[in-house]
Order: sequence, then structure tokens, then C-alpha cells
Amino acid sequence: MPTVERFEDLVVWQEAREIVKVVYRLTSKFPRKELYGLADQIQKAAVSTMSNIAEGFESGTNKQFTSFLYTAKGSNGEVRSQTYVALDLDYISQVECGDLVKRCDTLSRRIYNFIEYLKDAPFDGPRFRESGPVWYVNEPET
Repeated sequence: MPTVERFEDLVVWQEAREIVKVVYRLTSKFPRKELYGLADQIQKAAVSTMSNIAEGFESGTNKQFTSFLYTAKGSNGEVRSQTYVALDLDYISQVECGDLVKRCDTLSRRIYNFIEYLKDAPFDGPRFRESGPVWYVNEPET
């Protein structure tokens, strides 16, 4: 079981970061009229996914972390839904949509599996450890 000492070590955070990059790349091609509309909304949802994973990790308890992971999962679903809007408005191609939806689906499953792991973890989180903040996580499922 690998040891994770920083949120940057989490596969779910790394994948969320990749989704943010994809979203910003795709939204840079949206029409100017969407700068404060759909582009802004999907960017915020993608960043929220990544940020909630980090914030939850830093919270120090499994219960709090799980709550933040549920929020991250919800934001990830928002990205997925807004991707279809972008497709329907012809702002992105079917291939771009498929790629981003697939990434979001994979991340959603991994976040869910991580939540289930934390619910059954034999410890309450790093806040309760004498040696400092260390999380133990299962290898990610694909």
C-alpha cells in the first residue's frame, strides 16, 4: 500500500489536473461571447474538482476528506455535463467531447473507489496520527 504525504501524490488529483488542462485548451477556442458563460463555468467546475481533492486531503480526517471528495465528484460531473453543451453548440468536436467525457468518467470512478476506501479505512486520518500527516491509499483501479 503506497504512502501519500502530499495531495500532489494522489492519482485522482493528478487526473483532475490533466482535465483542467484539457478544459482550458478546449475553452480557449470557444467564441468570445462565451468568455463569461459556458467557458467560465466549465473552467470553474474543472478547477473545483482539483481543488476539492486538495482541500479534502489537507483537512486531516477521513470524514472531512470524504465530504470534499463527494464535492469533487459532483464538480467533475458538472464538467462532463457541460462538455455535452459545448458539443451541442459545436464549440468542440465529437472526438474532443468523447476524450473529455472518458477522462471524467474514469476520474469519477476513481474518486468513488477512493471514497469507499476511506469509509472502510482502519484509521481516522492523519490528524489522529502521532507521526504526522500521512495517508495510505490503495492502487488506483482503472
